[in-house]
Amino acid sequence: SLPARVATRVKSLARTSGASANRIIVELIETGLEAREQEKKRFFETADRLARSRDPEEQKRLKADLARMTFGE
Repeated sequence: SLPARVATRVKSLARTSGASANRIIVELIETGLEAREQEKKRFFETADRLARSRDPEEQKRLKADLARMTFGE
């Protein structure tokens, strides 16, 4: 079961898009999973760039990026 606030938003999206609430839930889950995969890919690409970088300024920036990805801002 969904929290009431989330259920209301899902029903609203379903009404405006002409889809069922279940279809909206599936789309939201798929979008969330894709977003997680993109975050993971970006993290590993940044870590790889850090490992290959020889520029101290770029290393500092990449470390800050990785810290933000890991711990938030």
